[in-house]
Amino acid sequence: MGSQEVTDWQGKNVTVAGLGVSGIPAARVLHGLGAVVTVVNDGDDERARAQAAELEALGVSVRLGDGATLPAGTELVVTTPGWQPGKPLFTAAAEAGVPVWGDVELAWRLRGPDAAPWLAVTGTNGKTTTVQMLAEILKAAGLRTAAVGNIGVSLLDVVLGDEPYDVLAVELSSYQLHWAPSLRAHSAVVLNLAPDHLDWHGSMQAYAADKGRIYEGNRVACVYNVADRATEDLVREADVEEGCRAVGFTLGTPGPSQLGVVEGILVDRAFVEDRQKNAQELAQVSDVQPPAPHNIANALAAAALARAYGVPAAAVRDGLRAFRPDAHRIAHVADVDGVAYVDDSKATNTHATEASLAAYESIVWIAGGLAKGASFDELVTRSAKRLRGAVLIGADRALIREALARHAPEVPVVDLDRTDTGAMRAAVQEARRLAEPGDTVLLAPACASMDMFANYNKRGDAFAEAVRELGA
Repeated sequence: MGSQEVTDWQGKNVTVAGLGVSGIPAARVLHGLGAVVTVVNDGDDERARAQAAELEALGVSVRLGDGATLPAGTELVVTTPGWQPGKPLFTAAAEAGVPVWGDVELAWRLRGPDAAPWLAVTGTNGKTTTVQMLAEILKAAGLRTAAVGNIGVSLLDVVLGDEPYDVLAVELSSYQLHWAPSLRAHSAVVLNLAPDHLDWHGSMQAYAADKGRIYEGNRVACVYNVADRATEDLVREADVEEGCRAVGFTLGTPGPSQLGVVEGILVDRAFVEDRQKNAQELAQVSDVQPPAPHNIANALAAAALARAYGVPAAAVRDGLRAFRPDAHRIAHVADVDGVAYVDDSKATNTHATEASLAAYESIVWIAGGLAKGASFDELVTRSAKRLRGAVLIGADRALIREALARHAPEVPVVDLDRTDTGAMRAAVQEARRLAEPGDTVLLAPACASMDMFANYNKRGDAFAEAVRELGA
């Protein structure tokens, strides 16, 4: 399904729900295609007014402070991903029989007839890393590609830009998938599923179902995580094209139609002749940076999608070697007095934090922030044996403290009751006191950062700065 469906945008009344990262480009694009665009936005602050003024100068109408009412005559609603499905605007659209598309759906529908196919990635954790690894592998194979989607570069810009691509590595959030009913990827992966954004989706079942939409209509491979049964269940439920295969990835020895690890080597038993007997060596575990278990899983998922697209084994190795992780994702900051200090500020939920804790043997854990409704019992139970100590910061630290008291009572805990700018420095100093040579002090908060910091980047920067002061 390309742009053939809605060829005539001229005079079509389109309502764009929300200003912001995807709303503004959508409004501009639709206006440029000749649609009559109205943007509705809940907020009416200084920033929104400035954004509105820019759009109004182009000839787009903007209604600030009322995102609930459907403008009269609306024929299509295009929403930014963050708007929850239960909002009155969408109820009104459903009652009026007006379709609702997300920015990803709009981009998908605006693709030309010869557009690049999409290799799509979703999952609770690891999406960005996997998409970046995939893009590096595709580049190493000499393909024109880009890492796009929920990752910085707007899909609309890519789809409508002049740059010709062979194939795109696309990161998709559960929000984006919810509003993208006609998206059909070449191949796709759900990396893992853990409770997240349940306030938005309403239930774990609804969240999983939205993630599972990524498999609908896949042509070559639905890639799933062998260690996460829920991802395999989603493949079973998907309606795919004839001949599309289920391909698993595992940190263990792979079976036929799987990619896995054998004696420190990433191997492929899915995209080879005679899968029963043969395996293709792809890369060494040491080619993956950092070689933490969950990151090797990401590499296998990226490799599976690249192999589904027909990329040779050597390009998998070269792409993985070229990949450099983003800041604040298991980033080694420094060693001080025989203790390693690692910044994984990006671990904003329990699932990501569990993966992070699994990468080290003896840890002084710095955690806390905004829990977003999460519970920490399972995380602490699974990770207790690795913890030498814990330093807790942030608004919801009591939830983690109580989980530690229940499931790891022997672990010493420092509860820092302060939210000022020096709080992270104090946390690092307390962690140093608890740590012994050979330990890792790990910032893996399992919580969002907005109680104390503008975002997880700023939180990670504060940690790194405090560590550098120790070293000095």
